[in-house]
Amino acid sequence: MAKVIVGMSGGVDSAVAAYLLKQQGHEVIGVTLRTWGSGDADEFSRCCEIDDARRSCEILGIRFHPHNCTGLFKEKVVHPFIDAYLEGLTPNPCIECNRYVKWAKLMELKDILQADYVATGHYAYIDKLDNGRYAVRKADQISKDQTYMLYKLTQEQLSKTLMPLGSYTKDEVRKTAEEAGLPCAHKVDSQEICFVTEGRYSDFISENTDKPLPKEGNFVDGEGNVLGRHKGIHQYTVGQRKGLGIALGYPAFVTKICPEDNTVVLGSEDALLCDSFICRDVNFQAIAEPSKGEKVRCLAKARYHQTERPATVESIGEGLVSVKLDEAVKGVSPGQSAVFYDEEGRVIGGGLIARS
Repeated sequence: MAKVIVGMSGGVDSAVAAYLLKQQGHEVIGVTLRTWGSGDADEFSRCCEIDDARRSCEILGIRFHPHNCTGLFKEKVVHPFIDAYLEGLTPNPCIECNRYVKWAKLMELKDILQADYVATGHYAYIDKLDNGRYAVRKADQISKDQTYMLYKLTQEQLSKTLMPLGSYTKDEVRKTAEEAGLPCAHKVDSQEICFVTEGRYSDFISENTDKPLPKEGNFVDGEGNVLGRHKGIHQYTVGQRKGLGIALGYPAFVTKICPEDNTVVLGSEDALLCDSFICRDVNFQAIAEPSKGEKVRCLAKARYHQTERPATVESIGEGLVSVKLDEAVKGVSPGQSAVFYDEEGRVIGGGLIARS
């Protein structure tokens, strides 16, 4: 049996993960990473999450360690999130947090506490493949699958990680928590980005950066004709329809954000269709990084809630890949991530969408 560090968020998933591992005979230690708080990460913020995690550990009879990593979280997640919006991108901060904060700290604490593995309550499997590599694989309950958020995990991180919930449904997890006497059994799932709990992203950005905010500019159509004025490119995302503040007499969507000339392009819903794009900062899991010019057939999706489509990924050098979808999709947005899967639901790799 192993010694396992479990990342405890205060929610039901991580608590049940800890419970299952203890039932299997492992020595389990609960760790809560305090990443953010209301009002500039004040001392008592998010106390309910820490208290819930501590209470679960007490009931399970396992050790508990809260750990402050607010500084790292600001450096690796919050500041890049703000910078991305100021550059007209649409980031997904949870992906960055998983690799550069959660797993980075859990792996560090694993070494300090001389543990064998770290574990989380993510809905996913981790497979060791015949080629010796590790990859996350889709959970049985596809609606809860979280592999998209985990594509940046490294081989070292994956090789020392356990994910006990891959075969569970959410209902089964809550039932297990009830049977274990855990008070978080029916705690509501968190839906929002943890550091933007109220208001608009643009309000958060303006309150948390010293950098100059993007100025007003022009809404334009696909041919560059001026349609009206926008309030700053950080106020919009590709695919947005509501809250544009402009009436054109027909449904208009943000189809492109152009920081180079401070314009926001509006068009029809069909103008959102895209069948090819470039990804940067690519991380491969199930396979080693392809050589330049090598092509890989896969299933790809460009947003978390998107259905995968058949695609061809080609390495074009300098850490970039081109992605050609067999069928055009909506919602391909620079700053979001595209993730590539094999037929068994394993993550081949993924990267940040640089441009379409």
